[in-house]
Amino acid sequence: MEENNAPKRTEIAEIGRRELIAKLFEGTGYTNCRQLETGGADGMRFFTNSATFLEGVDFDLVYTPLKHLGYKCVLGAIGPLYASMCHIQGVIIKMAISQRFCAEDIVLFFTGVVAAAREHSIKQLGFDLVPSQTGMNISVSATGCASHFGEAPDKNSLLCLTGNLGAAFMGLHVLEREKVAFNKVSAEKVKDYVQPDLSKYKYVLSQYLQPEINPKSVEQFEQASLIPCDGRFITKGLAEAVLSLCSQWNFGARIYLDKIPIAAQTFEMAEEINMEATTAALNGGDDYKFLFVIPLSEHDRFRKEFPNVDIIGHFTDAEAGAALVTPEGNIIEIKTL
Repeated sequence: MEENNAPKRTEIAEIGRRELIAKLFEGTGYTNCRQLETGGADGMRFFTNSATFLEGVDFDLVYTPLKHLGYKCVLGAIGPLYASMCHIQGVIIKMAISQRFCAEDIVLFFTGVVAAAREHSIKQLGFDLVPSQTGMNISVSATGCASHFGEAPDKNSLLCLTGNLGAAFMGLHVLEREKVAFNKVSAEKVKDYVQPDLSKYKYVLSQYLQPEINPKSVEQFEQASLIPCDGRFITKGLAEAVLSLCSQWNFGARIYLDKIPIAAQTFEMAEEINMEATTAALNGGDDYKFLFVIPLSEHDRFRKEFPNVDIIGHFTDAEAGAALVTPEGNIIEIKTL
């Protein structure tokens, strides 16, 4: 029998993750920072970003090669710095591991780390190991510097996306499905298990296991003298990124559903598992793409300088809220799951 004076317990899902975080900051005098910033000489500003990757939550070693994991962890930490127009300076990784991992495992992981560091011209790299009783947990801290900054956005600023969405989420579904199928194989038949042919899913698998970030992305904006007002690195779906920008600048947004780029392979996989591809784009994860805010006045020049970046919507009055606009003109509120 439950006691009447038992403390109330509210499930986080009842409030919502974003709403709970916002409540934590209410009345504190602080705002929730995405990166820490310190002043620098000659107009240079320095930023830091940190990311944590937990086994069983952010990655599953049943189907994630350690080399891919090392590479992906570095990208996951430097992505938000690129979104702030930073040139990456250094990365430090602290890995907590249990006794089930050996030296060869760490070498594989670090091979991926070094590959990412070289590809993105990272000047300093640090790494440390600590013991863990819960498998593998990875903490990555990254630093960067920026000398070019965009103007503050207004309610007509454009929202621009650097690549198609939802494919990584579909790739994860393929891997999870095969894991379930393998786990159903009896111990006696494991030796006869034949690896399934996943070649038809090559694209969506690569988007989850081997995402890419253009290491010249910041330089391209600087060379064009066209610096975004702000940006977000998309790892939890488009909806999360749009709502974050709206909250940051106190605007609403209109995102045009037919303007969101989604690959044909994503549509095919979504149909196979009876899911809407737009759901994967809006609320899927690990896309590793960027959502940038560009002044409306730069529309024509932006289209010319960045033809491969899609303009998917724009800011609007805060009172209008953040919403999707269907091809038929229907308005659907943007929410995160």
